[in-house]
Amino acid sequence: MKRLISIASVALLTVAMLPTAAAAQDDEKPNIAFLPGILDPFYQVMEQGILKAGEDFGVDIQVAQYPDTWGTSAQNPILDALKGQGNLDYLITAPVSTEEMIAPLMEALEQGTKIITVDTFLGDGNYIDGPVTFPISYIGSDNQEGGRIACQAIADAIGGEGKVYIQNTNPDVSSVSDRSIGCREIFDSYDGIEIVAEEYNEDVEAIAVQQTEAILQIHPDLAGIFGVNVFSAQGAGEAVRNAGLGGEVQIAAYDATKRAIEALNAGDVTLVLAQKPADMGYLGVAFAMADAAGVTSIPKHVTTGFAIIDAENVDDPEIARFIYQVD
Repeated sequence: MKRLISIASVALLTVAMLPTAAAAQDDEKPNIAFLPGILDPFYQVMEQGILKAGEDFGVDIQVAQYPDTWGTSAQNPILDALKGQGNLDYLITAPVSTEEMIAPLMEALEQGTKIITVDTFLGDGNYIDGPVTFPISYIGSDNQEGGRIACQAIADAIGGEGKVYIQNTNPDVSSVSDRSIGCREIFDSYDGIEIVAEEYNEDVEAIAVQQTEAILQIHPDLAGIFGVNVFSAQGAGEAVRNAGLGGEVQIAAYDATKRAIEALNAGDVTLVLAQKPADMGYLGVAFAMADAAGVTSIPKHVTTGFAIIDAENVDDPEIARFIYQVD
C-alpha cells in the first residue's frame, strides 16, 4: 500500500505541474537532454516518454547519441560532448556504472547541469543519506522485486527442482545486479534448485548466445534460465532454440520486446516482465520542469511498476499496451 500511495502522489504532482510549470517557463525554458545507456528497445520506449513529456510541457528535449555498446568508454564521450555545449540545465540519464559515472556526472553538475537518473542509479541509489546525493531523483523499477517475480515463475514452472542459469550483463550496474539479487533469493529458497552459473555478456547478444550454448553443453539437463535484460534474454532464447530445447528450458525474460513476446507466443519463454520505461522518461522531464519552476518536494526515489506477461494474458489490451513498441 505504501508503494501505491507513493506512485499515486507522484502522478498527482505531475498532473498538477502541467499548467504551472509550463507557464513558469514561457519566457525562458530549461535546456534538457536525455543520455541513454545503449541502443535497445527499452531506452527507445523511454525516449518516447521523454518526448511526450516535452510536448506536454512545451519544451524541446535534446536526445543525445545512443551509445553503441554498454560501458563508460561509450557513454563518457557522449557526456563530454553534452558538457561541452555549456548550456545544459538538466540531464536525464541512465548511468552505465554505479561508481565510475559518479565523477563525470559530478563534473557536469559543477558546470551547472542538474542530474536525474533513470533505470540505473549512482552509488547505492539512496540519494537522501547515501554516499551519492547530488542527483535530483532516481526513477526506476524495483529490480530486486522484478528478479523475484521472474525467478518465482521459473521455480513454479520447473516444480521447484532442477538446474538454473542466470544470464546477466555487467556486475557493476545497479539494475541488473539487483535483479540477480532478487532472483537468487527465490532460487536459494528451494532445496531442489541449483544455480549452475551466472555469466556476464557485457550487453552483447552474441556473447549471451555463446555463453548459453556453452552452459547447455555442460548441463544438457538445464531446467531454467533468467535473462536479466533485453540482450541476455534474447541471446539465451536463441541458444535454447538452436539446441532444439524450445519449450523444455523455462526462460523468464526481463523487458517486453517484440522478440520476447514472439518467443512467449512460440512457447519458448515462460514469462515476460515488462518494465515501464515510458513512465521513467516522462517523470524525468516532469521533475526537471518542477525543479526549474522552484518545486522543492521532488521525491528522491520513485519506483515504477511492472506488467507481468504470460501466455494467458498476452492478448489482453490492458497488458499488451506495455509491450515495447518501437518503429
